[in-house]
Amino acid sequence: MHMQFVQNVPFFSIMVCMVSGIVSSMLPGRVAKWITVAASALVAAMNGFLVSFFAQGNSSYVYLMGHFPAPWGNEIRAGMLEAVLAVCFALIMLFSILGGMKKMTEQVDKNKTHLVCVMLDLVLAAMMSMIYTNDLFTAYVFIEIMTLASCALIMSRQNGRTMVSAMRYMIMSLLGSGLTLLAITLIYNITGHLLMENIKETLGVMYASGEYTTPITVIIGLFFAGLGLKSALYPFHTWLPDAYGYSTPSASAALSSIVSKAYIILLIKIMYRVIGVNIVMANNALKLAFVFGVIGMIMGSVNAIGSHDLRRMIAFSSVAQIGYIYAGLGLGVQAGYVAAVYHMIMHAFAKSALFISASALSDASGNSKRFSDLRGAGFREKVAGVCFCVSAMSLVGVPVLGGFISKLFLSDAAITHGGITMWVMLIVLAVSTLLNVLYLMKTIITLYRPAREGFCAPEVKRSRLADFAMCGFIVLNVLVGLLAEPLMQAIRLGLVMFD
Repeated sequence: MHMQFVQNVPFFSIMVCMVSGIVSSMLPGRVAKWITVAASALVAAMNGFLVSFFAQGNSSYVYLMGHFPAPWGNEIRAGMLEAVLAVCFALIMLFSILGGMKKMTEQVDKNKTHLVCVMLDLVLAAMMSMIYTNDLFTAYVFIEIMTLASCALIMSRQNGRTMVSAMRYMIMSLLGSGLTLLAITLIYNITGHLLMENIKETLGVMYASGEYTTPITVIIGLFFAGLGLKSALYPFHTWLPDAYGYSTPSASAALSSIVSKAYIILLIKIMYRVIGVNIVMANNALKLAFVFGVIGMIMGSVNAIGSHDLRRMIAFSSVAQIGYIYAGLGLGVQAGYVAAVYHMIMHAFAKSALFISASALSDASGNSKRFSDLRGAGFREKVAGVCFCVSAMSLVGVPVLGGFISKLFLSDAAITHGGITMWVMLIVLAVSTLLNVLYLMKTIITLYRPAREGFCAPEVKRSRLADFAMCGFIVLNVLVGLLAEPLMQAIRLGLVMFD
């Protein structure tokens, strides 16, 4: 079949990021930053064309790397869902870099700024690879690249806390990587394949004949444990608050929105395209994911309520939101998978916006992150205040915004499932939403309360780039709610193309 030029987009998306990283390593920091911004914008634009290609009714396709057929060649596979995710995460990287560019200059040694840009390029390259790869070993290679790049981003703001945070993240993340590698090794041992379709076909035959049922159960457990640990599923989240709370704004936005989601995307691909949803459900792995997910929905919010630091509160909120995603997957119905993927996109937009706006609000409050000093910050930093409010209201579930839509669809998926699971999900959704209101709405009220007596607001030089990035995040957070129906349709179509 003759391949259209647009079908090269997945390959170019990965290579543009890799080349940008190589070029950035040889340039001064101020130039490297703009190279990285340009790479993110180009990747978003290219994948936008790919979305339009699938919207015209074209089916998913496989791109042979080096044009060697299986089992020798490496494959990239693209469908509607992959293209939509690539656009969303490239835009998040673009606005995260622009929003945190001023702080990057202040907080990172100027001789190392270009290296931070290299790490951001590698994170985006790894994300694109995990979205598009059709090969398990390639996925593992980029898991390791993303782990090392993430550690470097945490350490880029060199103080004692970030060093400790990076070490903790490295230990936990390498444990997750090791479990994932064990699962891949076992799969290769019993099937002799690394390409996803070949593995699924072989495992399906083995499972139907009753062969290797115990090794298959172990493989599923290892994948869920390894990738759950890396994506901060409760109770494996202990590395997360410090890693997100003390990094530079760009690093926090990228880590919370791109890195943790990459592992969830890979887990969904493994469920659908490597093992098969039916086999995963038969082994009760989804029931465990549901249990950990609903516990995370409550405990993440409880920890956020107890936080006295704005950025740590936002970090703990991520634990709750990742719980929503796993609970949606754990329902084991198609509507739950669709709602989980939608919630993942919505949360990625909102969370990066919260970290970028929190940085600006903190600067306007004497570089303090304590709530008593943040009073009136919404008036002092108007764009950041609006950005924080829109993102927080989306996470709470205010109608029209994305969080309301995702909670509605998660409720619908729970009703579709029925039984005791339905009641657990509906009750936990209600309780978690009330807890979200407690800490996020309290923060919004604090931002617009009169400043405490005697407080003298410092003079802060406004960053136009940060304002532009925050306006971009506001638009994305509103659009993800307004365009929920076409986005849901794209996710449904993409999941059908997965099979």
